Amino acid sequence: MRRSGGKAKWAFGSFALALALPVVAQQAPESLLPPGFGDAPETPAPAPARPAPAPTPGGVPAPALNPATPPDLALLPDEAANAAEEELTPEELAAQKAKYDLPETARRSLDRIGPLTPATRGMEPNAFGNQSGKFLATLMQQTHAPIMSRWAAILLRRALLSAVDTPRDIDGADWVAERAWLLLRMGEADSARLLVQSVDPDRYSPRLYAIAMQTYLASADPAGLCPLSEGALRFSKEPGWDMTRAICPALSGDQGSASGALNQAQRRGVVRGVDYRLAEKLVGTGFNARRSVKIEWDGVDRLTAWRFGLATALNVEIPDALYGTVGTHVRAWEARAPALAPVQRQPAVDIAARLGVFSNAALVDFYSQLAADGDAPTEIADRIDALRTAYTGATVGARIGAMQTWWQDGARPDYVGLIATARAAAALPVAQADARDAANLVAAMMTAGYDRNAARWARALGQINGDGAAQFWGLLAVGAPSPVVDINEGRITGYIGEAGPQKGRMLIAALAGLARLSANDMASLARDNGVNLAANSRWARAIGAAAQRGEKGTVALLAAVGMQGSDWNRLSPEHLYHIVAALHRVGLDPEARMIAAEAITRL
Repeated sequence: MRRSGGKAKWAFGSFALALALPVVAQQAPESLLPPGFGDAPETPAPAPARPAPAPTPGGVPAPALNPATPPDLALLPDEAANAAEEELTPEELAAQKAKYDLPETARRSLDRIGPLTPATRGMEPNAFGNQSGKFLATLMQQTHAPIMSRWAAILLRRALLSAVDTPRDIDGADWVAERAWLLLRMGEADSARLLVQSVDPDRYSPRLYAIAMQTYLASADPAGLCPLSEGALRFSKEPGWDMTRAICPALSGDQGSASGALNQAQRRGVVRGVDYRLAEKLVGTGFNARRSVKIEWDGVDRLTAWRFGLATALNVEIPDALYGTVGTHVRAWEARAPALAPVQRQPAVDIAARLGVFSNAALVDFYSQLAADGDAPTEIADRIDALRTAYTGATVGARIGAMQTWWQDGARPDYVGLIATARAAAALPVAQADARDAANLVAAMMTAGYDRNAARWARALGQINGDGAAQFWGLLAVGAPSPVVDINEGRITGYIGEAGPQKGRMLIAALAGLARLSANDMASLARDNGVNLAANSRWARAIGAAAQRGEKGTVALLAAVGMQGSDWNRLSPEHLYHIVAALHRVGLDPEARMIAAEAITRL
């Protein structure tokens, strides 16, 4: 089989693909932070900010794979060998040489890689200090994502996307691969894509090729594999790369080469069953294709990256039972899949918001789009109407009443409901409100970083009493940019009496970490409530040492390591203290406060 036809048509094919397989264009990662978040506070109770304009939504994973090794696509055993490399014509060789004979000034360095800079809310180049790259890579590989805390995930995403210096003892491409692999397991498919695209294709390592395969499948963009296919086939025996011999010519209009490669793959048993049928169906979407393929999921016992990526790109419905075989990060990938209708993505979007993949603005935009499409089921349509009232209702009472629909249980509000109503809560004037509602308004603002707007509500503290008043005070005590409420032993004791000992210990840990307790109060409260603030573990000593060295990136990574899992009831006050204290010490006080507020909200 000659390749010249496929190569000649690739430029045309890439254009055609935009019609066949639309992908959400993203030049820079969406900021999940509101305007002004993290800026030096002007006053304890600043004037209300105008709600930020809503950005467009943007994000879902494959099965949990062994993070210590390059992921395999679980198509077939690795024995499937690649087809022999074909000899290139002199013209093709010249084209390949010209492709890579770029002046050094036009090539991107591997010494510092990432789309975010300090000017775009990224971290400084030395955010990981002089840490060993192998040590950091091991930490990333062994971190079980998604992360418990939405705010810890947002911070880690920022660190992983920052243009940081490549550590001395790791290849630059491998350094990108480990960061992208962790982002994928966090549900951040779009972010991982931005990262792998920061490396010139001729500088890819085998590890980066493996992660790139995962990334483009997670993004439901198999066309993205095509520019990498030739280089990958020189390194990798993964069946997925072998199948690009058929997929890429098909998408560029060369059905003859595509059919020949597909038939050859079938004869060699490169992929079988549903994996082959999905590839066959994708080939059938190309120009001049005459294949009609029906996908049957009977007998398929698990979801893989290959199955997710191709099925989603083709808008083939994946049975819910298969999503039960993978982590929630896969649902987060699904949430941003452009080939799926909004009504199909709705359950995944709520999951993505809870994980930190969707911002408040992206979440509200999504439901606005769903409303515009007009095909939402009645229950969802009612929620959309309530969300519209929460933002545009004629009175404060009407807006709060609509927010309650999203909060569901006032005593234990749904966290996605709090995220969805964050800007609506921030836009409200300080008013007389039920204590429970006031607490939920502040909690909602904290989910999206509207801490200054929340701080204004301290003016209403003396007027708010009853059930929920202690929670209202506690959220302001840990979440406001500067102290706006009295913080003393008596207040904290009162909080423990209403909120319970578990939340009480978390509050003590958070206030101690933020240095909002005197040394005497911290010691006595910790002792009386069974909170041990000593660094009694290797992890605690490591995050403390990283904070002492001022390594924001290392602290963000270790904070995520300390918040693995999904059950907030299993997070110890001691862990919360060391995380908040380390973030506070390295100048990440806003994130420290939001994590503290999240802890006492989500318990």
